[in-house]
Amino acid sequence: MKAIIQRVNRAAVTVGEEQISSIGRGLCVLLGISVEDTQRDADYIVRKILNLRLFEDENGRAWSKSVMDREFEVLCVSQFTLQCILKGNKPDFHSAMPTELAQSFYNSILENMRSAYKPELIKDGEFGAYMQVQIQNDGPVTIELSSPTGPTDPKQLSKQEKQQQRKEKTRSKGPSESGREKGTQRSRQDPNASSGAEGDVSSERES
Repeated sequence: MKAIIQRVNRAAVTVGEEQISSIGRGLCVLLGISVEDTQRDADYIVRKILNLRLFEDENGRAWSKSVMDREFEVLCVSQFTLQCILKGNKPDFHSAMPTELAQSFYNSILENMRSAYKPELIKDGEFGAYMQVQIQNDGPVTIELSSPTGPTDPKQLSKQEKQQQRKEKTRSKGPSESGREKGTQRSRQDPNASSGAEGDVSSERES
């Protein structure tokens, strides 16, 4: 799943001659759903949209507050063209989720966002319609976001989990403990090896 997130002073969506949605300050999100996307991808994108710190705080310090912190609005617009693959100079959209599946998936993303935030502050365009999107980008600030891709094979997933567990165990050990382990390993490898301190003592005895 791909999202283009823009910090805006205002944004609006028009279909035909009718403005169907608009927001003031907040985020305008163009969302492209892939044929391979799952609920895990949706959860990741929703979490990032709502928690990215793209706004200043009350003291003017930049990159300190999220759209939820500031209680700003979010305008989401479905845009399958984000899943474009170029074949020469011709765009190909076969990697985008088909319309009959994408609409319900997109609606569920909006519902998740409304559940996690204030529902009245989440706006959207009209799925599948030919829209005119007016965006006044503030900054400009534009973030390109993709949900992380990972293996779907259970064996590969299990291998990744074990590697992550090993990393967490390593991080949880203190530096002195890690040092002792390394020293023990060196001693096992070379029983005749002496430490630097022992070398100093033998030098003193010789003198």
